[in-house]
Amino acid sequence: MWMILGLAAIITAILNLVRYSQNKDAKWFRYTSLSLTALTLCAFYSMDAKWILNEDWVALMDVVPTMSKALWVLTAASVLINGISLFKKNDH
Repeated sequence: MWMILGLAAIITAILNLVRYSQNKDAKWFRYTSLSLTALTLCAFYSMDAKWILNEDWVALMDVVPTMSKALWVLTAASVLINGISLFKKNDH
């Protein structure tokens, strides 16, 4: 589930930039992208919690260290990408 939400967050972030570059209102794409980013993090955390309850330590050791770094980077990228259309003055 977190993979689907993450891909949807990336797609909406790209749509946000496309709409912004066309001088159109992009606030709904920005809102959707940031919301999907938050839901991605929650879904990943939920998956980890299930692994802990099932005592699946191998899955945790394999996935969590790498994905936690990736999620930090992708979340920061989402905030920056969506912030472009929010804070940059539109000179068109």
